[in-house]
Amino acid sequence: MKITWLGHAAFLIEGSKKVLIDPFISGNPVAPVKPEDLEVDVILVTHGHSDHLGDAVEIASRCDAPIICIYELSVFLGDKGVETIGMNIGGTLKLDDNLKITMVKAVHSADVVENKITSAGEPVGFIVNMDGVSIYHAGDTDVFMDMKLIGELYKPKIALLPIGDLYTMGIPGALKAVELIRPEIVIPMHYNTFPAIKQNPEEFKDKAEKMGVKVVILKPGESFEI
Repeated sequence: MKITWLGHAAFLIEGSKKVLIDPFISGNPVAPVKPEDLEVDVILVTHGHSDHLGDAVEIASRCDAPIICIYELSVFLGDKGVETIGMNIGGTLKLDDNLKITMVKAVHSADVVENKITSAGEPVGFIVNMDGVSIYHAGDTDVFMDMKLIGELYKPKIALLPIGDLYTMGIPGALKAVELIRPEIVIPMHYNTFPAIKQNPEEFKDKAEKMGVKVVILKPGESFEI
């Protein structure tokens, strides 16, 4: 399995399927690809903010790939003519024998802004269980105690955690999240896209690895294989 960071909170996970998460590509100053470069089977969107919803509709239309998201956002996106699969927190969607998607909670806001603010459900994270490997994409979130339950229930091998602060938890919160989740590997995300969320990932790595986890720092466009 290969995990490629596309900058911000966008990841492409490639195994038996190609799963794209939070495809903020256009307008992302650090994105290493263009939307038309991506060929995917399914798209996951954690919430409706433009830096996460991003190019989901365009990519979904071109690839004939469903967008999986919380129910209210799925209705909003369905009106744009793309296939959506709405689900809710705690639910698991089995796409085939090798791919299951579980939706978990996040602590953030989630409305869509298109000329006006439109309610679009709650923010979420996802557990992607593909080819026997469990990956937790936390979405935009602060640390919360139920992360301990996420770790106990789904036992993610890899956690993709925001560290950028201001809009999400910063490094101290992310370190507490590591303590609660107890993954084997952490990949930091949602930092250094803009000056407002500038962080030093090496600081996070140094402190997290003293807790017994491996931290993989990627540059946009770089991949980690497991």
